[in-house]
Amino acid sequence: MQPGGAFRNIGQMPRPKNALIIDDEAHVRVLIRVLLKQLGVETVWEAADGTAALEQAKAHNPDVILLDINLPQVGGLEVLSRLKTALPKIPVIVVSSQSTLKTVMQARELGAETYVLKHAPKSEVLQMISDAFDNIAESTGPAEGGAPAADSPPAEAAGEKPAAPP
Repeated sequence: MQPGGAFRNIGQMPRPKNALIIDDEAHVRVLIRVLLKQLGVETVWEAADGTAALEQAKAHNPDVILLDINLPQVGGLEVLSRLKTALPKIPVIVVSSQSTLKTVMQARELGAETYVLKHAPKSEVLQMISDAFDNIAESTGPAEGGAPAADSPPAEAAGEKPAAPP
């Protein structure tokens, strides 16, 4: 969100061209895929558990990763930690129904760009992901592969309701 509560137009900033969705619920992966398509993401890979997520990320080196916290085999926070160690330049957006302050803070400390509440209305989830993309683009500028520098500051949390409807 811009200062004063104004929203930018979707598509104003450069957008990732590909993404990896990590969520154990197939219907959530479908929803996120649809939202990403609306934001101009052309290629999407999916993983339903933490082990597959790490393999997919290393195999495809996506422009952005959308990560759930509740995952089988390897939990989301552990996946985030491993991703940031192995692929520190890839921005990770946590998209989860878990909204405890402790979990949000842990995700930010581990390097998540932002935290999106997936149980919010679809239009709000779309706007939160759009805002996260804008924040990532602002902090990195036009970079090869769309990945931010390892020392880039995390974007502000996107789990807040907008000040005015879009």
